[in-house]
Amino acid sequence: MSVMRSVVTGVGAYLPANIVTNDDLAKIVDTSDAWIRERTGIVQRHKVAEGEATSDLAVAAARQALERAGRTPADLDLIIVATTTGDLTFPATAAIVQRKLGAPVLIAFDVQAVCSGFVYALSVADGFVARGMARCALVIGAESMTKLMDYTDRGTCVLFGDGAGAVILEPSEQPGTTADRGLLGFALRCDGTKQDLLYVDGGPSTTGTVGHLRMAGQQVFRHAVVNIAEGVEAAAADAGIEVASVDWFIPHQANLRILKGVAHRLGIDEAKVICTVDRHANTSAASIPLAMAEAVADGRIQPGQLLLLEAMGGGLTWGACVLRL
Repeated sequence: MSVMRSVVTGVGAYLPANIVTNDDLAKIVDTSDAWIRERTGIVQRHKVAEGEATSDLAVAAARQALERAGRTPADLDLIIVATTTGDLTFPATAAIVQRKLGAPVLIAFDVQAVCSGFVYALSVADGFVARGMARCALVIGAESMTKLMDYTDRGTCVLFGDGAGAVILEPSEQPGTTADRGLLGFALRCDGTKQDLLYVDGGPSTTGTVGHLRMAGQQVFRHAVVNIAEGVEAAAADAGIEVASVDWFIPHQANLRILKGVAHRLGIDEAKVICTVDRHANTSAASIPLAMAEAVADGRIQPGQLLLLEAMGGGLTWGACVLRL
């Protein structure tokens, strides 16, 4: 029996021009290039320019995704932006993106699941496409994480960067097998009892401030490796595939040790892991689409290949998605 799948028809990315190296950070905080590389694998990160908003990053990535899909803003009927660092408390950054793109009146809203946001947003968009409520959906992960950094805390400020990635999803009738193109399976999770492990210490209804990111790094690492592996296996089961059958593993780019730890736990060959953390650092909800866009652009990811996406973020949230390009 045939089914309607949400197929990725275009992928785009944008990174701010300003590059901040580990040596640059060592000038303002007690750290060093060797210290950062050894613990995280990060060499550099991108940082938004003065006056450059998260919506600007999102729009740039969206335009590239639209172009690669052979679409224009006029074709869109749904925009979802996964972000923790929206331009304003309201309206949603998706509404600002709609205006800046010059898209028609449509459905637009944000998803806030921190680093897991892009996976969550894909699942939400898939629901709209599957029910026939959207025929050209734009899903964006965009962040200005450097805005949340406390530059006296060397344990967190070295980890994050800014950027945006985007995909276009369109409906396609498929045979209903594991060989189908499109989004094939998901697993989404949240455990709010672990909030204090990774959070921002500010907000409109509490402090009235933006706040800074706070993290218990070692505890997050332990939870990440175990929880992400469970989520990946659940998503694979939902898709009806074996983890070993995937062509590419695209994890959230948080820390090189976490990437390797999860791949090892799942039995995934490191040669199948798409890694950009060394150059992008942790861009939260933007990290998966940024990594995906890079691997599509350089030819590693080919049409018809099976991809496995996963992420974990504050909340704690985590999730995974299986898709065939």
